[in-house]
Amino acid sequence: MTSTQERQTVPSYSKFYVGGRWTEPTGSDRIDVISPSTEEVISRVPAPTADDVDSAVAAARKAFDGPWRRTSAEQRGQVLHRIADEIERRVPEFANVFAAEIGAPLAVGQAFHAMSVDMFRQNAELHNQVSLTEVRTDNGDTVKIVREPVGVVGAIIPWNGPVAAAAFKLGPALAAGCTVVLKPAPEGPLTTYMLAECLEAAGVPDGVVNILPAGREVGEHLVRHPGIDKIAFTGSTAAGKRIASICGERIARVTLELGGKSAGIIADDAVLEDVLPTLLPAGIGHSGQVCAAITRVLVPRSREAEFAEAMGAALSGMIVGDPFDPSTALGPLAIERQRDRVEDYIGIGRTEGAKLVTGGGRPAGLVKGFYIEPTLFTGVDNSMRIAREEIFGPVISLITYDGIDEAIAIANDSPYGLSGSVYTNDPNIAERVVSEVRTGQIFVNNAGTCVSQPFGGYKESGQGREGGPEGIAGYLETKMIRYA
Repeated sequence: MTSTQERQTVPSYSKFYVGGRWTEPTGSDRIDVISPSTEEVISRVPAPTADDVDSAVAAARKAFDGPWRRTSAEQRGQVLHRIADEIERRVPEFANVFAAEIGAPLAVGQAFHAMSVDMFRQNAELHNQVSLTEVRTDNGDTVKIVREPVGVVGAIIPWNGPVAAAAFKLGPALAAGCTVVLKPAPEGPLTTYMLAECLEAAGVPDGVVNILPAGREVGEHLVRHPGIDKIAFTGSTAAGKRIASICGERIARVTLELGGKSAGIIADDAVLEDVLPTLLPAGIGHSGQVCAAITRVLVPRSREAEFAEAMGAALSGMIVGDPFDPSTALGPLAIERQRDRVEDYIGIGRTEGAKLVTGGGRPAGLVKGFYIEPTLFTGVDNSMRIAREEIFGPVISLITYDGIDEAIAIANDSPYGLSGSVYTNDPNIAERVVSEVRTGQIFVNNAGTCVSQPFGGYKESGQGREGGPEGIAGYLETKMIRYA
């Protein structure tokens, strides 16, 4: 698809979705949406000011203090189902706009937005799994435990999958009875505007969800806002630490879904052909722009050459290019500074002494766009920066170990603990690994993400969980009522 076609197919917006209406911005600044494939401006949207944030918070507070929190869980579930219906109807359109503004191949966009539909539907039925009231007895008295909505939520989401990240937060927040001010990243605003259209079409009551794509300054104003009861954040660990410190100043509730440097452990008995079909997509899918990516691959020392050769051949054979081309496996990095960051880390890996097996540069023939070849390093020590720091690009480090004890130790020797995997035909080895690796999710003979179950991390990968019945917990307060 040419840049002209992109410009014709992507929407532009001049207003914000606040209070159930399309409202005029208070400022005159605009956000340029830049195609990562062509490096051209393909759309513009308004940039909010602090006054716009104040209006959005006021609208959310009015909706929360009004009828929304008094609706039944079943009624809120019906609203969530209608949101899912509207997104599902437009999944192909979402995928096209996602490809234009973020550079994800169409198949990735289809999967991300289908996942969003599933998240809304799952949360629509949480009232059948999670009890919001419980009656107990204590020394002859009746005690009622009531789980009430925490209040107005400020939800801050990244650019790598805006609608999916929004679904992770809007689903449980609305199911709990909260209202939301959603702040998407400025690099990927268009699909979240389309989400606003879906909310409007679904008949979400006025002010229950308000959407303001914006940068860090506006985001910090939202985090500090006294009208916000809870912050739900997905993004980098550095930004998460900043947000947690601000929330700590006023004891605001906070959940954080942060970075990762997840390890995939290949046991000595694993069959190579059974490993690569799931391991490689989990490492470099969506051009590695996934927090749960398996970017450290741990192999027995005796099998390093075997895996290096097979992984290198598979990665070098992947088609990198136009996200609108059905044959494309990897699109560009979403933004120029991210491409530059990945290139810097590849240079760091070389300087640290790691061996480049494949990739390491920009694909030949792609003179425009923020493209990077899928890259594999061997000779990586776990103390190297490329093994310890989140790169957020299509870069995999192959690390050797001697014995499963050392593999577990290497996997745990990380400031992160978000995801992981183990490949083995020995159930005893599998059980040891899943029991001893400190991570929020781990897969046996598979890799990826599972959005229908709790997702989140240990250590610097965050706090709290999203998805599954556990996902609603962060949006509820617990009240004890005792009757004498």
